Amino acid sequence: MSIDWTALGQVTAVSIGVTVAVVVVFALGVLGLARFEGAREEGGGTSALGVTQAGLCFLACAAVVAYGIYLIVPQFH
Repeated sequence: MSIDWTALGQVTAVSIGVTVAVVVVFALGVLGLARFEGAREEGGGTSALGVTQAGLCFLACAAVVAYGIYLIVPQFH
């Protein structure tokens, strides 16, 4: 049995990179929701930018999760 250490390192690096990216995008989505709530509490209108930002960020996170499930489950191929 031999281990391809280069391939293992590449998988590890990509996994860490994607994990950090998803966490950052999710945090930006939470920031968008906070902007929306802040605008609503101030008595002004709603912040369409905040809602749009949150929606796009959460949609991107859901897409990454769905793609991961697609890669894992062999019946989807």
